Amino acid sequence: MSLLPTVARSAPRRACLRVIFVRSFATESVTTPQPSPDLPPLPLSKTKSNKPRLYPHPRPAVAHRHNTLPKLPPSFGKNQLLPVSNSTRALLESIVADFDAPIRYAFAYGSGVFEQDGYTVPSPSTLGSSVKNEDPMLDFMFAVTHPAHFHSINMQQHPGHYPLHARLLGSSYVSKMEEFGPGVWFNAYVPMKGVTIKYGVTTVDNLCSDLLNWNTLYLAGRMHKPLRIIKDDARVRLTQQVNLTSAVRAALLTLPEEFTETQLFERIAGISYSGDPRMLLPAENRGKVGNIVRKQGSQFKELYHRLVVGLPGVHWPIESTSIQQDVSARARSAHLKKLPSNLLTGVKNNYSRRALNPELVADESAYWVHLAGDENLPRVLSEEMSRIVRYPATIQSLKGLASVGLGKSLRYSTAKISKWWTGS
Repeated sequence: MSLLPTVARSAPRRACLRVIFVRSFATESVTTPQPSPDLPPLPLSKTKSNKPRLYPHPRPAVAHRHNTLPKLPPSFGKNQLLPVSNSTRALLESIVADFDAPIRYAFAYGSGVFEQDGYTVPSPSTLGSSVKNEDPMLDFMFAVTHPAHFHSINMQQHPGHYPLHARLLGSSYVSKMEEFGPGVWFNAYVPMKGVTIKYGVTTVDNLCSDLLNWNTLYLAGRMHKPLRIIKDDARVRLTQQVNLTSAVRAALLTLPEEFTETQLFERIAGISYSGDPRMLLPAENRGKVGNIVRKQGSQFKELYHRLVVGLPGVHWPIESTSIQQDVSARARSAHLKKLPSNLLTGVKNNYSRRALNPELVADESAYWVHLAGDENLPRVLSEEMSRIVRYPATIQSLKGLASVGLGKSLRYSTAKISKWWTGS
């Protein structure tokens, strides 16, 4: 009997051991090797720099870019969009489109685009045929952003447009030569699309500066006359509107109380020719201004009428050819003060050589009224505009030998002398 309790007590202990043994194997976790996920590496800890911190912190470097002018209203500068015949428009656009080099602003001007006395505009029948000697050259002006880049591409595409020495020296030489004088490089007597063209290359910055300030009047003066815009640019259109208004103000200050529209147009067209040495030598048409205005009166009126009637003290009905203006000293001073800076500086320097009352000079408003009422002001304005034109025009004439070569220069001069001799 003593064995029964012992067996009874030992049996549960073995069962307990078995349960514990099984449980230990059941709960043991077995790990199998699995591919680790492709995690990005931990960032490296930045080493502390011993350099002192600057306050305020330096600004990050920002690339300098020219901000493009917002799109102008469709009606702004509408007077600049002068129409031409469909055949002329198609010809001009096809010529400009033939250039691979980038062009921001382009216009055509001269007797090949708008009719002048003694010239004929190329007709559609001449297109694609041999170039006729009696047809005038088509004149273009291209405004670009980077002239060296333009000439590099253009030399590869049109090497015959440049003289031999320019091709040998490369685009950097051409762009450097372009900077002298009024900042224009010309390629002349270039056959394209069945006609002969001459095109000038300048920068947009140089063009806009001349339009605003009349630095040389070489480009601004050409744009006083009718032209056909082929590639437009908002910045140039805006500054051109200022240039046209400046031309009206300068002309009004040299005209009497009542005058005709033809007198106004001739005065404006003659600004760029005053002081030009070619007008004194047998190299330019003596009656050029009259030839331009007689055949282009309607284009001049489209270009300037809205600007003239927008000025205070000027009366010009659209159906009339007669214009009246207020010639009081105070009214004229309003025009005088708003002339381009280069011309205004010349006028002030001209009068500074005279003995003026110091109190008058100190009072700016009275100073301008006094100058506007001076009877010598028209003569002073003419002298200063001639001074502005003279030097750049002389330099550009001398640059002709470098830009178009000796042969083309002689050909161009011979044609000019022939026109001067006939007076046409």
